[in-house]
Amino acid sequence: MAKVAKLPRQAMPEQLPEDRVQNFDEVPYGYTDELAMLEAGRCLQCKKPKCIAGCPVNIDIPGFIALIQQGKFAEAAQKIKEQNALPAVCGRVCPQEEQCEIKCVTGIKGEPVAIGRLERFAADYERKTGIVAVPPLPPKTGKRVAIVGSGPAGLTVAGDLIRLGHDVTVFEALQDAGGVLVYGIPEFRLPKEIVRAEVDYLRKIGVEFVFDFVVGRNATVRELLEEEGYDAVFIGSGAGLPSFMRVPGENLIGVYSANEYLTRANLMKAYLFPDYDTPPIKRHCVAVIGGGNVAMDSARTALRLGGEVTIVYRRAREQMPARAEEIHHAEQEGVKFKLLNNPTRILGDERHRVVAMECLRMELGEPDSSGRRSPVPVPGSEWIMELDTVVVAIGNKPNPLVPRTTPEIKTTKWGTIEVEPNTMATSVPGVYAGGDIVSGAATVILAMGQGKIAAKSIDHYLRTGKNPEPPTAKDQTDQKD
Repeated sequence: MAKVAKLPRQAMPEQLPEDRVQNFDEVPYGYTDELAMLEAGRCLQCKKPKCIAGCPVNIDIPGFIALIQQGKFAEAAQKIKEQNALPAVCGRVCPQEEQCEIKCVTGIKGEPVAIGRLERFAADYERKTGIVAVPPLPPKTGKRVAIVGSGPAGLTVAGDLIRLGHDVTVFEALQDAGGVLVYGIPEFRLPKEIVRAEVDYLRKIGVEFVFDFVVGRNATVRELLEEEGYDAVFIGSGAGLPSFMRVPGENLIGVYSANEYLTRANLMKAYLFPDYDTPPIKRHCVAVIGGGNVAMDSARTALRLGGEVTIVYRRAREQMPARAEEIHHAEQEGVKFKLLNNPTRILGDERHRVVAMECLRMELGEPDSSGRRSPVPVPGSEWIMELDTVVVAIGNKPNPLVPRTTPEIKTTKWGTIEVEPNTMATSVPGVYAGGDIVSGAATVILAMGQGKIAAKSIDHYLRTGKNPEPPTAKDQTDQKD
């Protein structure tokens, strides 16, 4: 067993940086069969696997890895899909290094098993070979559930409830399913065909999708329940309202929210202008404000559109919330970093177009009670950065439309929907919520985890007419054991 643990973690082949900056193709190629089996062989198959507890959707991680080691790749994909309807997505964009992999026993004396890469491999094998097994479905219950939004939370709820015998309709405001998976994450990190394949799987097992339907405009949540005959509603409308810095000049031509910038590139195919009649977003000198994954996505998109790109972030590198892998890829590709700098105003010309941005240098102050050092301004350190585009990627706020049109749904002071965390139930009977509309902008897998809790609660509600009882302190202790 010790010899197995000493196997090195297998690197995933990927495009060279000088090649990938010229295209929007996916950066990593994925494991070969041989590499996947070799990496799977590093798993110690623990009797009490801690990695499962680190997974928000409770995948049987040792189970699917053992199947990969045996060469049973399609079976491995099926094992994952027992808990996760979007394995090819999660294998690409979830921060495994902070969740399942950080708890991997193999990682105590070396590098953890590459759980995310193996999940991606199994899902890709199933899709590429066409060996997609449709699970047997139970008899229909006659109950109907409406899902607002087709992002990761909504798709998870849909996949779980359809397998429990309920009829499910997903209402999506845009023309494609996937939410942030299709309009927010670039093609080179998550190809659209991957998301379409996952959505097609849900269609195969009976989920209905209705597009160009804005809940809150075409119909309210209350109308879905009282007039359209749905027995329950899940709200997964996301956090699509961009935040801005509130500095002078943010209304100039050439200033984008990251939402708009990535949506133009992803859904409107601006990177193929003029083949697609879309307003071009190609510029020469671009500053991206922020240090998260969305900032990295925006910067790497701008780079592929031909711009010279700089990320401006007011904190230090070790405080950047983006995944280490995304920062590494951005650096490899040529993105520049101006850390400990804070924009103070954006400057324009007589045509109201961006020409420069003023920044103020920062330094880390003394640690607070938690040990965190906050950035503080360095007096008199203002400097000017010449550019023609600014992309603001400092976070998003919850979409306010659904709560505004259904005022009986309680919200927090931040505009998120208030839920009972153990059931995801809102203040309105039969209405549940999850994902960014509840937690604020967060990770895909966190949204999916909340979706699974909500699906279980909705099933209980449809069968009994009430929510499940929240777990007691003893129940929570037993779960940890």
